[in-house]
Amino acid sequence: MSKKNQTPPIKNLDKFIEKIDNLKKQDKMDLSSDQDLTIAIMNLISIEEHFFFTGAKTGKKKYYQLLNQVREIRKELLQKIIKKYEGEVWCISKHLLAASMRLMEVGTKQQGLRRPKTARQMFRRAYDLYSLFWGLNLDLIPKNHIKKIAGHQLNKHDQSTTVPSKTATSKQTNRSFTQKLGDLVKKAIDCCIE
Repeated sequence: MSKKNQTPPIKNLDKFIEKIDNLKKQDKMDLSSDQDLTIAIMNLISIEEHFFFTGAKTGKKKYYQLLNQVREIRKELLQKIIKKYEGEVWCISKHLLAASMRLMEVGTKQQGLRRPKTARQMFRRAYDLYSLFWGLNLDLIPKNHIKKIAGHQLNKHDQSTTVPSKTATSKQTNRSFTQKLGDLVKKAIDCCIE
């Protein structure tokens, strides 16, 4: 298939928001509640890790049993967000949330060490991974298109991400797929809070 015949993953923000609105009308999702649920799931993943390390350090089996109980709760809650998946999407989703939370924690520690620049980098990466989780699970982007969203594919009114200024660096104008997806997810979640 030639590049001319390929449909871009997201033509503009209006279509993205329209798709979110249609999902809401079908009563399939409540993004603001689901966002809270993802944070709870992140914490459950973290609790699983702590039970593992505590079990390994102490040699006590009870921590592994508790790990399994928490894992079952986490799986049940994850199914409320990931309604359908193919291949490794379930595991990818879990690891995207886990990595996002870990990067948030690293960023918070860097702030405590008075390293704001490093903290902001960690926070940005955490949000990029979190946005990728949503892009994957809202099925807004065909899996074969997860590469890069070109600047012209965003809404023409979204100037902060599409129109480079004369002083903008190449880093600002050549935003990554996950950064652009993050902007779209943020706007979609904001528009869903009622």
